[in-house]
Amino acid sequence: MAATDETVADDDALFVLTAVLLTPAQFPSVLGDDYVAACATLGLEPYAEGYGLVLGQDSGGARWTVVVEDVSSVAVAIASWDCGMEYDLSPDDRSVVCALPGWPLALAVSAPGVPEPHDPSPDPDGGGPAPLRPPDTEVWGPPQRRLGADEIALQWAAWRDQIDDETAFGSSAEPTEDGEGQNDVSPDDEDGSRAAPGGPGQHSGVRKALEAALAYVGSPPPPGRIRSAFAPDGARTLRVDGPGWSLVARTDDIAFVLLDDEPGEIIPVGRGPELPGLLKSLDELAARPA
Repeated sequence: MAATDETVADDDALFVLTAVLLTPAQFPSVLGDDYVAACATLGLEPYAEGYGLVLGQDSGGARWTVVVEDVSSVAVAIASWDCGMEYDLSPDDRSVVCALPGWPLALAVSAPGVPEPHDPSPDPDGGGPAPLRPPDTEVWGPPQRRLGADEIALQWAAWRDQIDDETAFGSSAEPTEDGEGQNDVSPDDEDGSRAAPGGPGQHSGVRKALEAALAYVGSPPPPGRIRSAFAPDGARTLRVDGPGWSLVARTDDIAFVLLDDEPGEIIPVGRGPELPGLLKSLDELAARPA
């Protein structure tokens, strides 16, 4: 695919390595807590239709992230690759929005027959954007916290198997036969506000995160801050983010919370009486892949 940005030679081909979606329902969470923030990181307008991000190298080996409007082609390419099928992703040049130097994600592959991946040479005029780079995995902060939550969502069964409900939560966390806890989240004040999951013995940061998630029910956050994806047995996998915290949960099971203030810690939240109702309400607000 020929990149059309001024910083890339018009006749220089892009060797496509991978692609990701940038939509309200699905985007690289390293870029921000929600779709609007992710677009802002790349200097893009948060259009509802979203974008595709095509990652590759030019003939000199330089890393480029090409932003395209042809979301459908990118989605088909990703689905084909996930199934082990070949797909030639070559969006029309008219679909190209811009070409950004660098990659926002770490890639373990490189294009054959070209130099090793490296950042493009700086703009001689000094006006170009700084190269995109994946987050440093040796430190802990918002991008690493969100990446950790994404990994739990992808490997839910493996993480869930590490939790012994009786030891971690006691009998109160056991779900009933229909998969629900003892009670849904219910109003506890005259104004109809709801009680957030977790008792007084719970980690204060987790309590604040759950209270913030509950506040989303009454005041929906920016698009993409709550995302819902398919899970087995008719359940949904939820990813919810906010300033300083990330939550990943299955609507028929428990939740995990990650905090900026607790580097590397993954804190389980038992199902209990309130969590099922909270997850149900969040799922109703969530952006879902088309």
